[in-house]
Amino acid sequence: MASKEDLFAEAAKHWDLERLYQAFAEAKRQISPRSRRGLTETEKLYLRGLLSGCSPAEIARQLFQSSKSAEVYLCKTLYQYVKKLADVPNEPVGNWRNICDRLQEAGYKTQSAPEFKINNSVPTEALVKIVGIGVIEKNTISIDINLRLEFPSTSEAPKTEDLDKDG
Repeated sequence: MASKEDLFAEAAKHWDLERLYQAFAEAKRQISPRSRRGLTETEKLYLRGLLSGCSPAEIARQLFQSSKSAEVYLCKTLYQYVKKLADVPNEPVGNWRNICDRLQEAGYKTQSAPEFKINNSVPTEALVKIVGIGVIEKNTISIDINLRLEFPSTSEAPKTEDLDKDG
C-alpha cells in the first residue's frame, strides 16, 4: 500500500496545493476559531483526492473506509471550507465535482502543459494551402491559409497538428 503522503499525489501536478492549504486553513479558522490551526493531514489527503478527480467513494476505498464516513467527513470539513472561500455559505455544494470547478474559477489550478509538445523538433512535413485571396478595401488584401505541420514523434504513429481550423 502507498503511504498516505503518496496517495493522490497527482493533485500537485495541476493545483497550487500550498495556496489551497493556506486558503482552506483560513476558511477553517473563520468557521471554527477554536479548531486546530491549519489543515489536518486527513483534510489535506481528502482535498488532494478531490483535486485528483476522485469521488468520495473512491477516496474512501483507497483509505479503507466506508463511503458514508467519507461523505460525512467531507460535508463537515472541506465542503464547508469551499463554501466559505466561495462566499456562498448557504448554498449547497451539490456535487463533489463542483469543488474543482469552484477552485479552478478562483485561480487555484496551475497552468497545465499543452497536450501536444513539439519537443524542439522541426516539422517532418509541412503543407501550406492558400484557400482564398480577396480585396477587402482599397488598400487591404485578405489571404486565407490552411497550414498542416507534421512532427516526429517518440511513439510509433507520427503526431500531426492541424492548424487549418478556426480558433
